Amino acid sequence: MNLYITYGTTDYLAKIKKDHPDKNLLHMENADTTVLFHETTEQSIFNEPKKYEVLDSSGELSNGLYAVLNNIPVTEEGKPLFEKRFSERARLIENEPGFSAIRVLRPKNGDTYIILTLWENEQYFKAWQESKAYENAHKKRGTSEGVDKHSIFPRPSYVTTYSLINIEE
Repeated sequence: MNLYITYGTTDYLAKIKKDHPDKNLLHMENADTTVLFHETTEQSIFNEPKKYEVLDSSGELSNGLYAVLNNIPVTEEGKPLFEKRFSERARLIENEPGFSAIRVLRPKNGDTYIILTLWENEQYFKAWQESKAYENAHKKRGTSEGVDKHSIFPRPSYVTTYSLINIEE
């Protein structure tokens, strides 16, 4: 499975979505950017997408109203370790109230992985961050067992968030 991401104006991306009602597309925005996600086993319909391989998934993208993208740059040498750690993730997030979907995304070009989580709303995401399940899922962070203690990160990670666009046709 692949996930493709493209950016553009709200109107342009809405037209793409309208022209492809049979595709698994999710149209979202934040204060700065409008984005369209396309999940498929086929080629993307986008002209110049950012391309990712889905390493792990749970839930349906179409159920998400609020997206959180944890963008994590990883060195070439660190990719096997990073992927191994994510393959061993606690899988607690799936049981959280308001959880819709997760995708662990390997970049096909570049070095920045994305951990994409989708929620019913921002409040559910914030509740997850304050939960015991979150604490448990991240319990190795900052310890000698934590992947963050290895020098596999060339730059700091960063988070971007988006909300679903509801465009009346």
